[in-house]
Amino acid sequence: MSAKLDRRRFVAAGTSALAMPFVARGASAQAAWPSRQIRMICSYPAGGQTDLLARAYGEFIAKQVGKTVVVENKPGASGAIGTAEVARAEPDGHTMLCSISTTYIMNRVVVKNPGYDMDRDLTLVSVIPGAGLLLVANPKTGVKTLEDFVAFARKSGKVNFGTYSAGSAPHMTISELNKQYGLSIEPVHYRGEAPMWTGMLEGTLDAAMGSFTAAQSVLQSDRGTVFAVHSKKVGAIPNVKTLPEQGATSKFFTVSGFSGWAVPKATPQPIVDRLAELCVAANNDAKVKEVLATFVLEPAIGFKETNELYQRELPIWIESAKSLGLEPA
Repeated sequence: MSAKLDRRRFVAAGTSALAMPFVARGASAQAAWPSRQIRMICSYPAGGQTDLLARAYGEFIAKQVGKTVVVENKPGASGAIGTAEVARAEPDGHTMLCSISTTYIMNRVVVKNPGYDMDRDLTLVSVIPGAGLLLVANPKTGVKTLEDFVAFARKSGKVNFGTYSAGSAPHMTISELNKQYGLSIEPVHYRGEAPMWTGMLEGTLDAAMGSFTAAQSVLQSDRGTVFAVHSKKVGAIPNVKTLPEQGATSKFFTVSGFSGWAVPKATPQPIVDRLAELCVAANNDAKVKEVLATFVLEPAIGFKETNELYQRELPIWIESAKSLGLEPA
């Protein structure tokens, strides 16, 4: 299935209500919710994975509550610009954030003044657990497994390994592999996945790591070989083992990251619960299913499961990120 989905198909428009308006029982929200259109701020650019998720889920929510869901793209500063705006919004359930784990977790390490404190200012509503990221080697290396890669790195002395940004999951993966195996893999940081995979296509990288969908240009042109998956298997390539299955022991190889939604911290819990229920219900929508399939993603999970995942993965991400020794920008 092509990742080039028609963005216009996912512009959320208000429709007649398919369900009775939800009445929040919190003391600060006595009126029926929603009482007006809902703003869903996407903290990444239009046309990408996060944007398409926002629009697909937003359209479903609009149909269910009978109010327009307007998706606004506010990219910049690793998602901090849009996130800070949501953190300052009225906590009444009419402003939501759609972002990724970099915004929710990593910015506290890599961004000096993000403009928000995740734990103080925002409540996670529902998330979509991340897909397994692919580790891809240049065919000239002869690498087909993690063992092959380690042997190649030791023999070569220096390996150019592409990442899509400093502090990203690929960057931390390189650091953890270097520590476990005593290697000297050099991260080559790009400004996004697309230019990174272009580097692989051009043959300037020995290896790179990123999403299944974005890697297709390299894989389909036989310019790369998948030798491992970061933390969980990918259904489209079930025979490729994860890093832990191949002997990598870092706790970081047990986390998956996520995409998902948050609201201002003081939003009444009944509204938070209803939004989480709507996100989970959206998993059965045809357009939502198409986006999930395109990016090889799992369905959205509920409020309780979301926050359990966040608390479980948070310390692992932070520990690995701090080990990089990055100065917050």
